[in-house]
Amino acid sequence: MPPRFGKLDSKAWGDKYAREIHGFHTEPMELKKAHILNLNHEIDDDLADFLTPKAMHPSIPAYATVTVVSAPESPMGPFVYGEVKVACRAGVRPRDFVLRSFCNNPEAARELSQRWGYPMTVGDAKMIVRHDRIQGKVTLEGLVILEMEMFDRDFLSGNDIQYIANMHLARNTEDGVLTLVQIDPDYVFHRAERGRPILHVLDNAAWGDSEGHLKLRNPISMSYAIADIELPAIRYVTDPERDAFRGTTKVAKAA
Repeated sequence: MPPRFGKLDSKAWGDKYAREIHGFHTEPMELKKAHILNLNHEIDDDLADFLTPKAMHPSIPAYATVTVVSAPESPMGPFVYGEVKVACRAGVRPRDFVLRSFCNNPEAARELSQRWGYPMTVGDAKMIVRHDRIQGKVTLEGLVILEMEMFDRDFLSGNDIQYIANMHLARNTEDGVLTLVQIDPDYVFHRAERGRPILHVLDNAAWGDSEGHLKLRNPISMSYAIADIELPAIRYVTDPERDAFRGTTKVAKAA
């Protein structure tokens, strides 16, 4: 049986949601003691192919990753963003393709888009940490498009958490070419927990899925962590229309 590849129309998707990245030679940036709420959720296997770039292999079984990050310290001031991602592989490596991201700080949204290709849009994202639960929520123009909670919190080691690297579909300002940009942050954990997940709201259309391809099945796992996040220098970019084994380029360091 030949390998499966994604079926996403990258050009149509990029025309709607890709942001302009200002080249591939940005310097790293650290987000101290960021709060990360992360949910993995099963989705329909066959339908998920239409949300996966052709360069990548769909995950088997298919699942989505929903993340809300609250960064109390950054060069752009405090900010919170939420994103919805589809799990896949680039070659043999697991990766998350980011559908859309919403951030409550316009300067942070612009910086993350221009330097790392995040598909950022300004929206009202927030995280609420209570004694019995942690809530992540994204609101756009008064409409709740994401709401999730983690209950029954229990401590675990940061070594037990492994976040998957992002792939962002971005348009390079220098030549106008659509490119998948790999972002693989480093994490230093200060606290980590797991708990029972509840996904109250996920508005498919708001996250770019007007066709209903992100069909939810069962929740898998949920975690919360406080960690120093280093957004890295970009190392690899991939042609979204070619097999990642052949279409991936290592970014040369600036002279």
